[in-house]
Amino acid sequence: MNSEIDAMCARGAAAGDPAPLSARFARCAARFAGDVAGGSPAHIPSDVLAPGGAGGDGGVAGRSPMDVLARYAEGAGLCAELRAFPARGSLRERFAQNPLLMAPMAGVSDAAYRLMARAGGAALAYSEMVSVAGLHYGSDKTWELVKPQSAEPDIAVQLFGAEPAQFREAAAAVAKRVGQKLVLIDINMACPMPKVTKNGSGAALLDNPQRAEAIVAACREGLTDAGMDVPVTAKIRRGYRLGEEVAPEFARVLEEAGVDAVAVHGRYANQLYRGEASWDVVRRVSEAVDVSVIGSGDVRDHAMALRMLEETGCAAVMVARGTYGNPWVFAGYEPTAEERLAAFACHVRLLEATGAHMARARSLAGWYFKGMPGAARLRGEAVRCNTCKEFLALIDRASE
Repeated sequence: MNSEIDAMCARGAAAGDPAPLSARFARCAARFAGDVAGGSPAHIPSDVLAPGGAGGDGGVAGRSPMDVLARYAEGAGLCAELRAFPARGSLRERFAQNPLLMAPMAGVSDAAYRLMARAGGAALAYSEMVSVAGLHYGSDKTWELVKPQSAEPDIAVQLFGAEPAQFREAAAAVAKRVGQKLVLIDINMACPMPKVTKNGSGAALLDNPQRAEAIVAACREGLTDAGMDVPVTAKIRRGYRLGEEVAPEFARVLEEAGVDAVAVHGRYANQLYRGEASWDVVRRVSEAVDVSVIGSGDVRDHAMALRMLEETGCAAVMVARGTYGNPWVFAGYEPTAEERLAAFACHVRLLEATGAHMARARSLAGWYFKGMPGAARLRGEAVRCNTCKEFLALIDRASE
């Protein structure tokens, strides 16, 4: 099986075809499924799931995120070795090697979530939305959203705000703080939430192309101030008001301003996340600009991601809600129920290892338990869990 997998990976790398990505993850899972030539059937070691047991530690016991991945990723059908985003070539050329990206998600895409996505095959993972005003005022909490963990090979940082001067300052500060791990800076012009748009940020910029241009220029200037040359991208929506599409024209404005790529979410801002996302607008933007276009919206599984690439001509696809409880979405690997529980356990340990608040695991529980026998009961128990050990004990009970 290994030789077949290696051949598939080689063919995919040569052709820029994302489909064979699943082969790399099949090898990881095979070590526990007994599929590797010469191997024998095996089960996931008890300490991968349980809080105790052979080699279990009830948590991470001071382990680093890298240690957690090394010990637990493969038992969850994931890969412990995280591949860096390609460093050479245009963004289009780099996306061609693996075009599936983990989208920025407020309140979700913390370091543990990014590590799980990368272990699942994402070419790149984005930070949560980072306020340029927060960075301007030196908020430690805001900076925590920016800094990658040592186990992360690299990161894309998404900024939001309305003041060009603060974008220039933020771009320079992020470049200096993140250094060589910074792949790109993305400007959020898509967030539809009123608390963001009321200040002229996020999707409100769709109504203010002149300010959007100035913000792109300011980010460029900030990177120059820091002596860094990394891509600047922007994420937009179809338009602000239902029925008033501006995305193709707005993308041309951003291209003239100097962005290296445009991500397009196929809903209007005042739809929020209701209704269906239009993939046709992604195609229209792809036809309107020469820079790379990243498609976004209603990508719920691996097959849909590949279909978006084919139908729209976009260079890459952002996966957001499709990652909920499914870090394998990027590789198209179908985990067993046991692997899903092992992944949840790995994710919980990563929360602990990265210093995140364990309350985040309550949302994760709903996603990982979805569709399992007794899911409602397990979700109910999860809301009463407060520590890594308690969550691992719950996962152990779910596996019985």
